[in-house]
Amino acid sequence: MNPFQVPTVSVDDVPADAVLLDCREDDEWAAGHIAGAVHVPMNELPARLAAGATELTLERRIVVVCKVGSRSAHVAGWLNRNGYDALNLDGGMLAWATATRSMVTDDGRPPYVA
Repeated sequence: MNPFQVPTVSVDDVPADAVLLDCREDDEWAAGHIAGAVHVPMNELPARLAAGATELTLERRIVVVCKVGSRSAHVAGWLNRNGYDALNLDGGMLAWATATRSMVTDDGRPPYVA
């Protein structure tokens, strides 16, 4: 693996005990997200970790998700370079939705991938 590649995981192989980290923007999250996922927009992650974001630890595998897998690949790579065990969700939320996996919204509206 070269330094620009990150390990990926398919929707079907997401570890049950992994923390799901959604790195999309607020409006994308509001449209629909994976139940139980942690929401930290990509640009806020370094500050949140520096402030002690307790939901992300070195002890638990992290699966990072965005809309299609590009932003999440950058985030997973950054996390791995900083000592975390992170995987990129292959195909992102579009793959999740295509696989008809459950999504939720905080306001009860029907979820969709934005």
